[in-house]
Amino acid sequence: MHCAMTLARRGPAHGPNPRVGAVVVGADGTHLGEGWHRGAGTPHAEVAALADAQAQGNDPRGATMVVTLEPCRHTGRTGPCTGAVVAAGIARVVFAVADPNPVAGDGTAVLTAAGVDVVAGVLADEGRQVLGPWWHAMSLGRPYVTVKIATTLDGRVAAADGTSRWISSPQSRAHAHGLRAQVDAIAVGTTTVLTDDPALTARTDETLVDHQPLRVVVGHRDVPPDAALHGPGGALVHVTSHDPAHVLAVLAEREVRHLLVEGGPTLTAAFLRAGLVDEVHAYLAPVMLGAGPCAVGDLQIATIGDALRLEVTATERLGPDIFLAFHPRTEH
Repeated sequence: MHCAMTLARRGPAHGPNPRVGAVVVGADGTHLGEGWHRGAGTPHAEVAALADAQAQGNDPRGATMVVTLEPCRHTGRTGPCTGAVVAAGIARVVFAVADPNPVAGDGTAVLTAAGVDVVAGVLADEGRQVLGPWWHAMSLGRPYVTVKIATTLDGRVAAADGTSRWISSPQSRAHAHGLRAQVDAIAVGTTTVLTDDPALTARTDETLVDHQPLRVVVGHRDVPPDAALHGPGGALVHVTSHDPAHVLAVLAEREVRHLLVEGGPTLTAAFLRAGLVDEVHAYLAPVMLGAGPCAVGDLQIATIGDALRLEVTATERLGPDIFLAFHPRTEH
């Protein structure tokens, strides 16, 4: 299973489909074939592993398929993995995580009905970590939401005159672009568009990387025709709403699994107030301004007992800055 998980991590972190790895194991424990899912429209991990076994001249009949996610029963751009597993004569399937997708899930029932022995839940916690935001998105029925802020030590995201380039260090900006290259969409509000004219691209230095996330503008004001958002990069989606739940519904229809909210204080506060933030990334610079807009707008919290409390999940030194990742606590 650990081998299958290593294979799964080779797949893209972005896109509508999960990262999945599979290994075909013979009766003597030898690996007859290995595979992983390389992205939407390509063979699923199980099919890739069976193809690898065939290419090596190995017969999978009677073998065990070890896979990180329950084989799907859905016909989409590719056929159902359950059918391929049964047709190949696999005798036993061992998987880590049950598929939460209501359309593709419950492949176990198909396999069992065909006489395949199924073992579920092996290293399930590690399997969910490999699946990452995809698993959360499928379980929640909406995109997984990461909020990103870059702030001074005293919590400012810009100076009193509105200037903000650059609060964070080049190392922090490179780190943030690495996350952009892994998400499906980036959202900002119209105020950010009109004030900062961001391109919302994923770059290495000044070069665009292969994967460019959707660029999402939230709000009722128009995007200027000469805005940088019309330049090279991902497709532009304008959601004329101030309701975070509506924004996520629109993006879910577009098969967005991971949304990065990089908007200003107002948009960040709206998602936090709505309880629709799954993760917070904060880049803390050793800078003080003493005035200027704060990182987060009004959360409508009147007393300390109602404060939104976060749990630190990661810390990292990035040049002079500190990067912190948080998950909101489910209880105060």
